[in-house]
Amino acid sequence: MNRLLKLVLLTVLAVGVALPTAYTTLIHSERDIAIGAHDATVQPTFTGHARIEFGPLIPDIRLPATTPLGLGTDIRLGGSEVTDLEQLIARDAVIASQPEGEIEAVRSTMIAMLVDAALRGIGVALLVVLIAVLAWQAIGHDRRRAIWAAARHPHRRQVIAAAAVTAVAIGALTLVATPERPRGSGTQWVPIGSVFPDLPADPVLDKVEIAQGASTRGSRAVVEGALATYRTSVAFYGRLAVTAETADLRAPLDGETTALVVTDRHDNIGMDPVARAIADRVNARIVIDLGDDTSNGASWETFSINSLAREFDGFDVVSVAGNHDTGGTVAKQMVDKGFNLLDGEPVKVGGIRFLGSSDPRSSGLTSGYNGDPSDNSAAIRAQDENLMKVACDAGDVSVIAVHSPSSAKSVAASGCVDLVLTGHLHRQVGPTVIEGANGRSTTTLTTGSTGGAVYAFALGSKLRRPAQVAIVTFADGKPIGLQPVTFNTGGMIEPADYTRLATSSRQPLVARP
Repeated sequence: MNRLLKLVLLTVLAVGVALPTAYTTLIHSERDIAIGAHDATVQPTFTGHARIEFGPLIPDIRLPATTPLGLGTDIRLGGSEVTDLEQLIARDAVIASQPEGEIEAVRSTMIAMLVDAALRGIGVALLVVLIAVLAWQAIGHDRRRAIWAAARHPHRRQVIAAAAVTAVAIGALTLVATPERPRGSGTQWVPIGSVFPDLPADPVLDKVEIAQGASTRGSRAVVEGALATYRTSVAFYGRLAVTAETADLRAPLDGETTALVVTDRHDNIGMDPVARAIADRVNARIVIDLGDDTSNGASWETFSINSLAREFDGFDVVSVAGNHDTGGTVAKQMVDKGFNLLDGEPVKVGGIRFLGSSDPRSSGLTSGYNGDPSDNSAAIRAQDENLMKVACDAGDVSVIAVHSPSSAKSVAASGCVDLVLTGHLHRQVGPTVIEGANGRSTTTLTTGSTGGAVYAFALGSKLRRPAQVAIVTFADGKPIGLQPVTFNTGGMIEPADYTRLATSSRQPLVARP
């Protein structure tokens, strides 16, 4: 048998094994992830739709998946730490109004399952081919010739071709006939607008189909409330983002760069496109996240970091976790998303030397907020002292980034850094210039809650309180100016005057020997 024929037969064998194996592995795969306020299970399908199963009280919905080969997904929403149904639905509606982060999380999960299925298919195919080759070699040349002579057929070329076709057919039939995991059948889908005719035109809702049946009829009021929350959120934050695109902000001059400060978002992902519009307005390519991206660091709150990472894709993100980002989930997710999570050692990002660390406290929803005595805890004092020692020893730190102002009192007073950025208080404090013991000055700024948070809550269809970001301007790696930007609850944007820093003209500090 010539080499070409051998190669063809081995290729047919490999493909006939790999495709059914990969397909079977894929359709029986599932992954547990957090979506919105829920634990959820994602499973691939070939329906061409993304179906979201809410459970017995809320009707299922589906949207076109717009993926090749009719690939789709079933998303089964599970439990949540939010026990009140109306509050849960309201949160889901607000999250759905800014879905890009969650869509990216599902897409990444699907890609991971596709890769795993493909690798398994390839692995099994290679194993089968290897066994076939070893068996071929084990039989030996003389015995193969004897077998071939005994099996001689006047039309052996046709026999070989028929065998190849049979192998391909078996593989194809296996591929098609492999049973999928039961997902329910007979569901009737109708456009959501036919069930809720008062819905205005919306580029997302126009594509949504909803399952007909008793669930739809029985939960109509709940769904209508969720849709109303969704519309309010899309409208409010959409208008605010458009307004931000033309905000009257100081543009950087030649040789200057800018960074955007966000803090205390507390799950309010509605503000992320607004913050991005401000960043684009001043050509910022760095985001400084000062923590408290969540309300209590729960696993279901991963949507908050998903949204921030998706909205600022391509930016350098410097981050710390806040006192409400407890349990390690948020910090781990920051690292997974490629953020530069500060850990007490100087790092250079975008030519700027940063130093900081995450808030050392564990808290409930109000512990340590707004001047609470726990701010003076031993852990906070130790954090402050450690940062001061590292900053003064390094001598070239430009920016301290921490969550609480109490974490940087000593380092701010030392004169060893140019700028101290903090959050935590949910209100602006500064810019304030502090004359250091070494004769150098340090500017401090506490930025208000970017989420417009009331205590540790900010997620909602519109701002609960005024929100804020801050723009930091740099030249040659040193901060030279600040401009806070406030968003009021009526949807107006109020940029503060640009403040030139007194530290911008001073000479670098010589590091301690």
